[in-house]
Amino acid sequence: MTIGSMENVEIFTSEGKGRGLKATKEFWAADVIFAERAYSAVVFDSLINVVCHTCFKRQETLHRCGQCKFAHYCDRTCQKDAWLNHKNECSAIKRYGKVPNENIRLAARIMWRVEREGTGLTEGCLVSVDDLQNHVEHFGEEEQKELRVDVDTFLQYWPPQSQQFSMQYISHIFGVINCNGFTLSDQRGLQAVGVGIFPNLGLVNHDCWPNCTVIFNNGKIELRALGKISKGEELTVSYIDFLHLSEERRQQLKKQYYFDCSCQHCQKGLKDDLFRAVKEDPKPSPEVVKEMVQFSKDTLEKIDKARSEGLYHEVVKLCRECLEKQEPVFADTNLYVLRLLSIVSEVLSYLQAFEEASHYARRMVDGYTKLYHHNNAQLGMAVMRAGLTNWHAGNIEVGHGMICKAYAILLVTHGPSHPITKDLEAMRVQTEMELRMFRQNEFMYHKMREAALNNQPMQVMAEPSNEPAPALFHKKQ
Repeated sequence: MTIGSMENVEIFTSEGKGRGLKATKEFWAADVIFAERAYSAVVFDSLINVVCHTCFKRQETLHRCGQCKFAHYCDRTCQKDAWLNHKNECSAIKRYGKVPNENIRLAARIMWRVEREGTGLTEGCLVSVDDLQNHVEHFGEEEQKELRVDVDTFLQYWPPQSQQFSMQYISHIFGVINCNGFTLSDQRGLQAVGVGIFPNLGLVNHDCWPNCTVIFNNGKIELRALGKISKGEELTVSYIDFLHLSEERRQQLKKQYYFDCSCQHCQKGLKDDLFRAVKEDPKPSPEVVKEMVQFSKDTLEKIDKARSEGLYHEVVKLCRECLEKQEPVFADTNLYVLRLLSIVSEVLSYLQAFEEASHYARRMVDGYTKLYHHNNAQLGMAVMRAGLTNWHAGNIEVGHGMICKAYAILLVTHGPSHPITKDLEAMRVQTEMELRMFRQNEFMYHKMREAALNNQPMQVMAEPSNEPAPALFHKKQ
């Protein structure tokens, strides 16, 4: 499909939500409804030296802009493609004498584009930047203070020869970034590397159990259908991860996006019973449950501290102890159990204790499967990690099964051309071959596997980070 072609959707007034987008024809799982390039985008402050400022790919070596020494690019092609957006920034950074933060850089890039093209609709956009929601009137005291600081810094950075905008307009742009900034991830989709404004995507409303997902792939976002969508049906995405109690999700949405979620899952508290689930026989008393919730919260705080200090053996010890204590109280879909299973399986894999990690990973996937939509991207990534762990542990049948399941999910959520889907396809082919060998001669399979491991070190898992998976929309912390 052509990028910027928007005939599959139309704007309408969504009951209780304001503007929204609806489908103008029928869609099925994995269909791309539209693709959109960023109106403007910037790399995060912390990654300006390791991520290309044009295509947002992580690279070992990048070329630096010879003039401002700030912008980094893969090669001449990326540098040339960036010049239109970087030209003003380049001279502004030189004049200002330092590099402002990502929010200010993004606001300036948006306003230079407005200066070039005017405030009307740009090609392929259903809505102009001027008409996007800014929610400045809902800002709390702290946010108002941050906004004033950002506007002051912006005015120092903004060149006197550029078009001068009113304070109200500058505040509007910062408000737009605050509630419409979309997180850009690296080429493998595993790390958040930048933030951009996508006006059409900004029209898609939230639902905790949505019918679409958004993926950033090869310099553009794609809105992809998760299942059958009828003509005239509203298109929705989830702004936050589903795995929270409905009340907690509603609080988070109100705080970050200034609206009260009225989706079915929030109104009816669907799945809350599973999130809080306790053992049935014997059923623990409310006092015991309350104590275990507090103990789990305290342990998770200790785990966060140990993780941030790189004390991974301590993390594993804390997880094991807490999971053991939870065993007679919480059921396997309880959120506190799942948080620990996710952490301990990831850390043990990093420590190459694949056998123990594989048991925890299987329990995690069983729990997730009962809670997430069957085509949820987070579920797909978790199943992929668990499949990889089981494969490394030598559980070839379980590993291959999980890798196939993850591949099926990612074909819908990421599409066949996404680098991570391609990686999964290669793993699927490899594990299928190993599984055939295993079924023909189990003894020979283990012998060959042992020899391969002795000759070649296991692929080391990435170091666990305290960062959650990239959220859909970028919020200032």
